[in-house]
Amino acid sequence: MKCPECKNKTTRVQDSRPARRNTSVKRRRVCTNCGLKFITEESVFVELPVVVKKDGRREPFSRAKLEKSLNAACQKRPVSKNQIDSIVSSLVDKISRRGSPELSSDLIGKYVMAELRKLDEVAYVRFASVYMTFKEVNEFFESIGSDVV
Repeated sequence: MKCPECKNKTTRVQDSRPARRNTSVKRRRVCTNCGLKFITEESVFVELPVVVKKDGRREPFSRAKLEKSLNAACQKRPVSKNQIDSIVSSLVDKISRRGSPELSSDLIGKYVMAELRKLDEVAYVRFASVYMTFKEVNEFFESIGSDVV
């Protein structure tokens, strides 16, 4: 770690402790040249894959977009912000652990639907109706396994 004052490349770590819900580490450092004390925060940078859309377009994975779609599906449902945040975090972890540079939007949609089905049936149906782009009502009912109609 380079000293911010004298630019010396040798510093000594005095103390380390977890920060931000154990997702990063704060370190107190001392420059071996000028004696300046300073704090650094280190965290792991996870590179998320590129999403391959149904039409072949590619775009960077967006946590915000995933959260927005879950919020829309769960609107006016008894689902808390914490539950949505938990699903988003779980899905981002699952996606990052795959380790592949590209991921289809279809697979992401399946992951979301699986989580929503466990959480709230109405939110699941809302998301599925947009995600699966049905041409007819019967296709929709067949896909969710309903005897209605």
